[in-house]
Amino acid sequence: TLNALSTGQWDITQLTTQPALTMLTLALMMKLGVAPLHAWLPEVMQGASIKMALILATWQKLAPFALLFMLSHLMHTPTLLSLALLSALIGGWGGLNQTQLRKLMAFSSIAHLGWVVAMMTLNKYLALATLCLYISMTATMFSTMLPTNMKSLKDTTTAWPALPPTMLTILFSLVSLG
Repeated sequence: TLNALSTGQWDITQLTTQPALTMLTLALMMKLGVAPLHAWLPEVMQGASIKMALILATWQKLAPFALLFMLSHLMHTPTLLSLALLSALIGGWGGLNQTQLRKLMAFSSIAHLGWVVAMMTLNKYLALATLCLYISMTATMFSTMLPTNMKSLKDTTTAWPALPPTMLTILFSLVSLG
């Protein structure tokens, strides 16, 4: 509405007022789970079912990323880089002491989306490739968690004898998510 009042345009790609652009940037970062607007993501993913956590970690990122992709040329690069680096740091540090897999995946999401936003400032097509790689790794991880009903890292040790190839996939996915 701020942009429409000042420019007479309702088109989102014609954002010229700084307050409207700042509010849109913060809203997109909150929806993506980028720090410092990330606090909701670990708790929500921990409380959700594995299927819902998969949707939160992957599908939910597509719409805000599409808007970020369209508007990246308008956004303030130092602000995006600051949010991205903060997100990568918070996601990495937050995931260090986690034993619950969904919380670990949430902090992984925070860190990875930080790197995606950092890539967005350099090359938006590289950011798209990074997001696709993140989604494929995360979907693989969640799809192996689903049939075994794993909730914690301890559960991976008891599931090993039943599904050795699946557990090997999980271990490689966890190594690549860090």
